[in-house]
Amino acid sequence: MIIKRDRYIKQLIAAMGNGMVKIVTGIRRSGKSFLLMTLFHQYLTDQGIHENHIIEISLDNRKNKRLRNPDALLEYIDSRVQPDGEMHYVILDEVQLVDDFVEVLLSLMQDKRLDVYVSGSNSKFLSKDIVTEFRGRGDEIRLYPLSFSEYYAAGGDKHDAWKDYYTYGGLPQILQFESEEKKSKYLADLYELTYLKDIVERNHLRNVDGLRTLIRVLASNIGAPTNPKRISDTFQTVENVAMKAGTIRDYLSYLQDAFLIEEALRYDVKGRKYIGTETKYYFADVGVRAAILNLRQQEETHIMENIIYNELRMRGYSVDVGIVETWTTSAGNKTARLPLEIDFVINKGPERIYIQSVYRMPTGEKEAQEKRSLLNTNDNFRKIIIVGDDIKRKTDEQGIVTIGLLDFLLNPDSI
Repeated sequence: MIIKRDRYIKQLIAAMGNGMVKIVTGIRRSGKSFLLMTLFHQYLTDQGIHENHIIEISLDNRKNKRLRNPDALLEYIDSRVQPDGEMHYVILDEVQLVDDFVEVLLSLMQDKRLDVYVSGSNSKFLSKDIVTEFRGRGDEIRLYPLSFSEYYAAGGDKHDAWKDYYTYGGLPQILQFESEEKKSKYLADLYELTYLKDIVERNHLRNVDGLRTLIRVLASNIGAPTNPKRISDTFQTVENVAMKAGTIRDYLSYLQDAFLIEEALRYDVKGRKYIGTETKYYFADVGVRAAILNLRQQEETHIMENIIYNELRMRGYSVDVGIVETWTTSAGNKTARLPLEIDFVINKGPERIYIQSVYRMPTGEKEAQEKRSLLNTNDNFRKIIIVGDDIKRKTDEQGIVTIGLLDFLLNPDSI
């Protein structure tokens, strides 16, 4: 089964011939190799690029072991270049297996006949800051697990697909397993034997149990405002374990480097500034999050929020959590500040949209409650409520759009 990943192919196409190394990054098993060596390769041949102008090397293949030597690799690529002066497309998978691979790639960039694309994994290539190694000459293309629309494209009933997706996530290999037991085992093994191991090895960590506990705490509280101090207190009171806030801050950074989680900062909408006291964390794949918790705590409301966050990031938006301050008056006519939250403040260039994620909105009172923070922004940016119910899209007299979750996820132009 081949699932097209058009949004990433479009990014690769847009980056062709830009003089930079195209670096496909993302969480392990999200399909980086397949994107480059199957989908992008097919695009090149469809455009009339001859196979002898596509230099494709899987460096984890035993047959290519000698090419892990940097000089041997450079010599081999040079030998494959045709004397016609035309562009050649170099695709290197698992490039981290090459010693001094950054120097190798920088050397390849100096040949104007070569357009270079790479992917990699394990502790040597996972870091989100890998692009900085290329001194401004790397173009990162961030690959996420399957979106719901990509997952649903594999076939089946829409609502059954949604149930599977919010339970087991969007890592492509999940689609190969039919039983719930096999899906659960795949995710559990992937987390323990790959993700956790990579983070420990890359950062030379000794307190593996502490890291595992931290990840479990984050998984239990997706979408909840927190900070290292609060997490440290949770360790002490709930886990009866002492872990300093500084250590937790480092561990959170390692988890983000490995693309396992992402951080959403809190933004004061009226004050137009970031609030550094608390942030929210979301998992790159909700199936991995479920495996961490042994499929407990499957609250659809929080999972829905995580999936909306990931979808917005896939669509190229920066995503923050909005705070709007207003005033409330008590029975004794005393006024007090009341902070209201907007689930997502998203930006792309000059565009800004406010979005609320609401699992159910059965009454007018609940609807008014969800609209309150949106209306208190006192600006003209678009405002949207995404509801878990399968409802028909509508716009009220104040311009607030309400759409159903599946409509949002399946329609790339829904917002």
